[in-house]
Amino acid sequence: MALSKQQLAQIKDHLDNCKNPLFFFDDDQDGLCAFLQLYRYKKEGKGIIVKTTPKLGTVFARKVQEYQPDKIFILDLADVEQEFLDEMKVPVIWIDHHGTSGKDNAKYFNPRVSNPEDNQPTSFLCYEAVHQDLWIAATGCIADWFIPPFISEFKKEFPELIDEPYKTVGDIIYNTKLGHLIRIFSFVLKGKTDEVMKSIKILARVKSPYEILNQETAQGKFIYKRFEQANKLYEPLINDVMQTADKTKDSFIIYKYKDDKSSFTSDLSNEAVYRHPDKIILIAREKNDEMKCSLRSGKVVLPPLIDKALVGLEGYGGGHEHACGLNIKTRDFEEFVRRFKEMI
Repeated sequence: MALSKQQLAQIKDHLDNCKNPLFFFDDDQDGLCAFLQLYRYKKEGKGIIVKTTPKLGTVFARKVQEYQPDKIFILDLADVEQEFLDEMKVPVIWIDHHGTSGKDNAKYFNPRVSNPEDNQPTSFLCYEAVHQDLWIAATGCIADWFIPPFISEFKKEFPELIDEPYKTVGDIIYNTKLGHLIRIFSFVLKGKTDEVMKSIKILARVKSPYEILNQETAQGKFIYKRFEQANKLYEPLINDVMQTADKTKDSFIIYKYKDDKSSFTSDLSNEAVYRHPDKIILIAREKNDEMKCSLRSGKVVLPPLIDKALVGLEGYGGGHEHACGLNIKTRDFEEFVRRFKEMI
């Protein structure tokens, strides 16, 4: 176990000993599922999704002043500005699994501190702490390409959700009903923040995955309808990406599209690399004067290449070994691609 029993007990103790927690969480399924587990366990507090930026900065300090929490939980966010932490007058509990970047004025829980290779998702760490909502924990873990140790327990409780044999995480994501649930969780995070937070509030009241998958309740129907709206936008894009990948003999696939409302770059790149594991995939969404990108590879370790290719350009990027995000000014995009291609 990456986090010790003592650390997991500390996380639970921090939750038990507060009355008005404020949760900041990342805008992917791992961040969402981590928040849902802690919130549903505590039954108190407020959640704020961090959508517009990859880091928790001083701009979010205003939210803390508005809400006046007695404790702050930061979930699945790789970067928190020291200035934000310095302004906090209440305890900050930061649970993450990206590159270790613990800072002053935060109680930091990350499996990579003791083992840099350990990439257990935040939703798994939260489950280990509170043992709340097995189906939500499984959704967050598998969405983050991690098969949790409790998978056999999950299959016993929800046999219909993994009803196909699998060899890889991708097989579960793209060939099972749990995979369908994972996509639903991803797609309710698309769109305007107020719409997203409405969906999350409703998800916090859903008692079972079947409510959503079988549209058994008003809450389940609402969530499924939100998914269908986003899926109408996604399907033409993924079909186009697949056609591009099928036609391209090069091992490096680049696909660009314009959309100022919803980002599907992560979903597209994940599915593309599953269908074409021998290729490196770069999906770039043009918005304003920036290219917002997702990079995926089955074999190549991406962060050091991204760092080298960005030198002298206006942009930033990083993430996991084989899955990274990248933001770069449109004018610098072609130069980044040229350098990256040279290195691979």
